[in-house]
Amino acid sequence: MTEASGTPAVRTEQHDGVFVITIDRPQARNAIDGATARALAAAIDELESRDELLVGILTGANGVFSAGMDLKAFARGDTPVIEGRGFGGITRTDIKTPLIAAVEGYALGGGTEMALACDMIIAARNATFGQTEVHYGIVPPEGGMVRLPERIPRNIALELLLTGDPLPATRAEQLGLVNHLAEPGQALAQAMELAHRVAHNAPLAITAVKRVVNERTAFRDQDALCEQDRFVTPVLASQDAKEGARSFAEKRPPHWQGR
Repeated sequence: MTEASGTPAVRTEQHDGVFVITIDRPQARNAIDGATARALAAAIDELESRDELLVGILTGANGVFSAGMDLKAFARGDTPVIEGRGFGGITRTDIKTPLIAAVEGYALGGGTEMALACDMIIAARNATFGQTEVHYGIVPPEGGMVRLPERIPRNIALELLLTGDPLPATRAEQLGLVNHLAEPGQALAQAMELAHRVAHNAPLAITAVKRVVNERTAFRDQDALCEQDRFVTPVLASQDAKEGARSFAEKRPPHWQGR
């Protein structure tokens, strides 16, 4: 059975116990603004509230996962971070249902952080991850600095975080960040196959496995995210952060002032 619903920016579909959440903002490469974050949070709430939904998939339409934060919206004062729930309403949310990221094209900035908040990642061979925030005078406070060094070697994570360099999916798979590679255009199909393999199992067992694994690590993540905020808050409120967003919107090189 398939059921479809959602808003223009976020679509949802149900496929026999699997709930697919699709970001659909082609004009912004699926970048996340405030309205999209709220729609994603609502979709996650639906996933969590319906007992028949055993696995979720987060993906993006039109061959792109997400370009991260909508910097043009951010420059206008709009934020894609929901208090207590994080970027896109996902990165700081305790999601009890297994969630798989199906990544095509770019997953940059907050896009990578949303993928890191998922339990498993399927990526197209030509997909690209990246924590590019340093290019714009900000940092990745929604899991990039906490989860990435736990999922791949610390020295590699530091290189990526400090340079903002891209991480090809093929390399990400070698490092263990990506569970499986798919042919371009097939990430969602392969994620669906994995999701159905999970959903075929006993619901109580699925819930127990994720709860035990998460409670082994989730509190450490939450403590680390809260601890990092005292370093991150001044950066996000800085003149350089505003300059990074403005320079992106105006398509010019940024002029950093260190304040």
